[in-house]
Amino acid sequence: MAGVTAQTEQLNKAILEKEGKYLTFALANEEYGLEILKVREIIGYMEITAVPQTPMYVKGVINLRGQVIPVVDLRAKFGMETSETTEETCIIVVEIGQGGHGFSTGIVVDHVEEVLDIAGEDIEEAPQFGSAVNTDFILGMGKIGESVKILLDIDMVLAGDDFGSFGGGSTNEFVKEEIPLTDEQTKEESPATDEKAKQESPATDTDE
Repeated sequence: MAGVTAQTEQLNKAILEKEGKYLTFALANEEYGLEILKVREIIGYMEITAVPQTPMYVKGVINLRGQVIPVVDLRAKFGMETSETTEETCIIVVEIGQGGHGFSTGIVVDHVEEVLDIAGEDIEEAPQFGSAVNTDFILGMGKIGESVKILLDIDMVLAGDDFGSFGGGSTNEFVKEEIPLTDEQTKEESPATDEKAKQESPATDTDE
């Protein structure tokens, strides 16, 4: 009995931790939500440069104020039928984490709806569909009135995609890391130091 109570308390705590503000958007007839803290900005659909030999759901890259970032078609990523772009089609630029680094990535959605403040008691765990269906990318199911919005863990949605190889890498404004030089690198950085020291050292008296 105590074990069940502890498990219930742990589950309730996990659900309450998911409460907060979510940016909601639509794909076809489905409504989804992203943690607002993961959203960097929302931009209108713009020209995307295709990159050869990338998965079909990767539309390519865009130049966002000098930073090259990959763009993913979320419809294709979810195995949905792709559609033509409209005036409402937009790109949500999100910040995802991979291997301890942050990467900016754009996701194409049909249209953005609103920012909702969802309470913990209005979020339920994702339903289980058996081992054949992976729902790890779902944070929970947000109950808004009579509708349900699928709250996404965007890190899990895009997990396994090497976005560090698309030019932006981890050199964006979210990841600024100073790596100290090793002794060997220090020697390589200043090869003229020893030579200069030899030139400045007094000559040895060899006449004696």
